[in-house]
Amino acid sequence: MSSINSYNYLNLDEILQKPLSKYIDHTLLKADATEEQIKILCKEALEYNFASVCVNSCYVDVVADMLRGSDVKTCCVVGFPLGAMSSKSKAFETKTAVEMGAEEIDMVINIGALKSGNLSLVKDDIASVVDAAGKSALVKVIIEACLLNDDEKIEACNLSLEAGAHFVKTSTGFSTGGAVEHDVALMRKTVGSKMGVKASGGIRELDTALSMIKAGADRIGTSSGTKIIQQLQQLKK
Repeated sequence: MSSINSYNYLNLDEILQKPLSKYIDHTLLKADATEEQIKILCKEALEYNFASVCVNSCYVDVVADMLRGSDVKTCCVVGFPLGAMSSKSKAFETKTAVEMGAEEIDMVINIGALKSGNLSLVKDDIASVVDAAGKSALVKVIIEACLLNDDEKIEACNLSLEAGAHFVKTSTGFSTGGAVEHDVALMRKTVGSKMGVKASGGIRELDTALSMIKAGADRIGTSSGTKIIQQLQQLKK
């Protein structure tokens, strides 16, 4: 992977289609995350003008309140991190999150159903979340690529598109692996310009973030957003 110093201004102009901060979903999903940590996350997101703040549903109201009036979106994970709960549960969680102020929903697919070949269940599961989100929130579909072969990744992307979702996303960051360039490129090739692609899981440095964007990512999910932007600022000095 390229080092940070290898990216010159020409490279950056070629890679970035918008400010780097607007690629970043500033994320904290750990079970022991405190309200104070979530508030710090929001303050950082406002300072750096990130795309969104991504949290578990119990903190959506806190985040929505702190971000009100800004263009930083409130993002909530649904069916996280396993994706193995019922579609009704995911739809209910989505509806509740939207009512609390969520503007983006990152849902986990039913991975077991996909690997069992029950494609209609997978598609209906995604559609249930899309329907529950309505016009109030865009939906990103976490396919957990580290658990899938390439054919399954392609199938997951196609089902997400057919179900009306807006993004496909590589990973939860809580399974056996995170984002890799191969998966991002494969997902982008599969969905083309019809959907966004979000890379998430293990992205902690500027060079990794830029590599994912070069591979086709529109969004980067990371808990290291401030560090990544600071590395970019240092590069430009």
